[in-house]
Amino acid sequence: MMDIGRLCVKIAGRDAGKKCVIVDIIDEKFVLVDGETRRRKCNLKHLEPLNETLKIKKGAAHSAIAEEFKKMGSTIVETKPRKAAPKLEQVRAKQRKTAAAALEEKKPAEKKAEKAKQ
Repeated sequence: MMDIGRLCVKIAGRDAGKKCVIVDIIDEKFVLVDGETRRRKCNLKHLEPLNETLKIKKGAAHSAIAEEFKKMGSTIVETKPRKAAPKLEQVRAKQRKTAAAALEEKKPAEKKAEKAKQ
């Protein structure tokens, strides 16, 4: 019953109530799912199989699964990975570099002013 391409509904966890498709079978208890849910390993006890199947290959890419969901009439929300915030040490180092560059710019101007006074 649980084969690759089987459409399911998650019944437990953060993605409960969302549709997913089985992408790969890991062992007798776990499968890899993707779709409206996050692509991740899932316990078979947390899935409710539906009568529909999608024509996908084992280990299909997210884009192929998104195409199949569009053909079916459902949409998948595309997420972008978050960009990590710079570490505090990196921010301080950048501030020191800009401060040092500002001092270097002032020095030639001060030298010219001194020469003009003489």
